[in-house]
Amino acid sequence: MKSLWLALTFTLFGSAWTYAQSTDASRELSLEGTIELALENSTRLQEIDNNVSLAKAQRTNAAAAFLPNLNGGLSPSRNIGRQFDNTTGDFGDFTINSFGASLNSSMPLFTGFANINELRSSEATLESREFTRQRVKEQVIFSTASAYLQYLLSLELRDLAQQTLDVSKQQLTRIQAQVEVGARPEVDLLNQESTVASNEFQLINRQNAVVQNRLALLREMELDPQANISFEQPDIDELNLTIQAYDLDQLVSVALENRADYQSQQASIQAAYFSYKATQGRVLPSLSASANIRSSLNDRNPFSYADQFSDQNISRGFSLSLNIPFFNRLSTRTAIVSQKLNYENTKLSVDRTRLSIISEVTQAYNDYQARVAELESTAKALAASERAYQTELQRYDIGISTLVELSQSQALYVQAQSNRLQAVYSYTFQEKLLDYYIGNLNETLSLK
Repeated sequence: MKSLWLALTFTLFGSAWTYAQSTDASRELSLEGTIELALENSTRLQEIDNNVSLAKAQRTNAAAAFLPNLNGGLSPSRNIGRQFDNTTGDFGDFTINSFGASLNSSMPLFTGFANINELRSSEATLESREFTRQRVKEQVIFSTASAYLQYLLSLELRDLAQQTLDVSKQQLTRIQAQVEVGARPEVDLLNQESTVASNEFQLINRQNAVVQNRLALLREMELDPQANISFEQPDIDELNLTIQAYDLDQLVSVALENRADYQSQQASIQAAYFSYKATQGRVLPSLSASANIRSSLNDRNPFSYADQFSDQNISRGFSLSLNIPFFNRLSTRTAIVSQKLNYENTKLSVDRTRLSIISEVTQAYNDYQARVAELESTAKALAASERAYQTELQRYDIGISTLVELSQSQALYVQAQSNRLQAVYSYTFQEKLLDYYIGNLNETLSLK
């Protein structure tokens, strides 16, 4: 009976495990799901998150610089031998056991505004890193979407190659039957066999491209190349091909307002400026206040330990300290020059980024217009080549056209289909690229 229960238990667990495995293996990801998984796995985002956490800690540390510190100390001791006892006035050879305790605190009152500027610098640095995180997130989204689109295009081209091969094989069967009855010359059969072989070669290349693009997509997602994941392949007719009427000046304005990398560098300017001002503050005098309280006891004092520690031996102190820097071997001057040059370089970097953004948006806008024109031209070419192929096929069937003419027409039709597929995915890619360059890309990206 016990064995029966064990067998039943293992069977149930095995079935559950098998179901879980089959469910995982059959998981199909849409573009949104692919991007979500890529964001979860991205080590680049994890590194930036660590940098943001570090910047938060540095900001907290800069804010804490305004607070007083507090330190405590304990000092037990034993003195053996000839010595003078301060508590009794005796001088002799004896042992004194003593114990002391102290608390001391100091607080900066004026630091040449260095602490204020360091706090402002740390806040600007945190803001800069948060913007950097946003841009890295957009980069992960864009690179993943690009790899996803390239994978889908390779699937479409593979399917087209398979369809072309199937049509060529069907044509080969018809020609073979016609040759056998003497309706066609044998050279047509040989030429068609060559066409079939060429189409098989093309299919092999397309299949290899699918494998390579899938690996590239998994690499962008930072997943194991052997992961049991499939990707949703939307019908090409479901893709959103709505043409947008963009205005270049407006796109540039939106980009300069939205781009997280540009905002990050602007925040970096503020951080560098306040670091420069904080360093300048080191040439000014600084003022600090400190206070302390101490007490002690020893075993040769006739009074009790409690009276010694809480009454007789207590001492308190308070002091102000003014530090005036006269000469420190030019270290402060060198630090000021270094921070000023860093500030100037940061401003130059921002100007360079601004010009780069304008150039990127302009190029993306021009490429978008070209992709729109490609959509229109490939649609016309596909319709015309399809009609031409169907006409040529009918002419060949009734014997008024040659196989060479039919093969040329078929090749043009296949090329038109390939061009149309590439134009559709190029347009979709260019639309997402334009969104990326104007800083308008997020994880809710959709192809429909």
